[in-house]
Amino acid sequence: MAHENIFDFSAISDECVKCGKCIPVCTIHNVNADEVTSPRGFIDLLGAYHKGKLDLDANAKDIFESCFLCTNCVEVCPKALPTDMIIEQVRSDIAKKFGIAWYKRAFFLLLRHRWLNDIAFKLGWTFQTCGFKIRAEIDSMNSRFNLPMIKSERLLPSLRKTSFLNSHKENINNGGKRKVAVFIGCLGNYNYVNIGNSLLEILKALEIDAFLAKDQKCCSAPAYFTGDFDTVDANAKHNIEYFEKFGDDIEAIIVPEATCSAMLKIDYEHYFHDQPEWQERAKKLKGKIFMATEWLQHHTHLEHLLASKKKDERIVTYHDPCHAKKMQGIHQEPRNLIKQNYKIVEMSDPNACCGFGGITMQSEKYHFAHAAGIPKAHMIGQTKADVVSAECSACRMQINNSMSNAGVETIFKNPIELIAEALRK
Repeated sequence: MAHENIFDFSAISDECVKCGKCIPVCTIHNVNADEVTSPRGFIDLLGAYHKGKLDLDANAKDIFESCFLCTNCVEVCPKALPTDMIIEQVRSDIAKKFGIAWYKRAFFLLLRHRWLNDIAFKLGWTFQTCGFKIRAEIDSMNSRFNLPMIKSERLLPSLRKTSFLNSHKENINNGGKRKVAVFIGCLGNYNYVNIGNSLLEILKALEIDAFLAKDQKCCSAPAYFTGDFDTVDANAKHNIEYFEKFGDDIEAIIVPEATCSAMLKIDYEHYFHDQPEWQERAKKLKGKIFMATEWLQHHTHLEHLLASKKKDERIVTYHDPCHAKKMQGIHQEPRNLIKQNYKIVEMSDPNACCGFGGITMQSEKYHFAHAAGIPKAHMIGQTKADVVSAECSACRMQINNSMSNAGVETIFKNPIELIAEALRK
């Protein structure tokens, strides 16, 4: 246990408990108003655990697995205490003591072996219509049956016959003098494949060559947030070594996914806090990794190119993914690009967490994710927007489900998709 490497509980716990500035913005506390499931409650309990005064029993496990890891508390904390990082560490201890549920282990096994993942998703696509009603217009599906964790009213991302990475050659020559690598993310690779296709359209319009980096593995964020550090270790080291091999040949590694980008750019460094050599290698790669809209706005003439295109009559509202605005400071860049062709109407709180929360929150604690999604769907509905956008497929999955439950007919699109559509006009 390396909690002491992140912060000193003895020095901050008293000040933290007296403050409480984080309570109003805490996602879990807003849907489960219990002091123990609040940032200062988590820190107080984590401090007791660190000092050997709290056993990791089933009750403590339940509490520590209730955090959405949205980092709202970190954003407003006067001392910027990394509560999320400490919870991620203790979840590793929980996984070692209690084990990881079989279905999570199976999922993480797929994330470690892309060839196996390709087979599983291909089989899933073949048989998905047997168990699900497909809603192709929003890349989603509903279960035909009420199952323990997959209710008929729950909307899930549908599968594609061929993944994004398997649909294109690895090197795409757009006749340019510049070249970038693409890290696509698992949901973008197997479910929302139009994100990657749209990104390739944009790079073609900009005459920038693309390297699809087909040996990339899952960034391992789902495993990190669940406490499966063995999967994190394997995938992170693989990706770092792989990126190092082609890094000198490309300008940047662009990622159209907030969670993947934050994991590669920020969480790898945090994860390797007790492996100095790997931490240093992760740090060296940071300067090459960008969220897609971040790089496209600051390092290309895309904004000016979009300004020369026709205006679209659709209204767009933008949701700020937690891993974009709060972790990476990326929020104006997608708006700057979108507003060239679309009217943006802001929702009442674009910074509010959508309630995705990770694998555990989407499975045995789905009732919390469902509750957290209700206000976000209401905010979107109030804008009367045609499209809600966010550069995050986890948010897409959660928001699509929340809007479906609330009867909100707004369509979700990644900003990359909106930009590609504007370039066609």
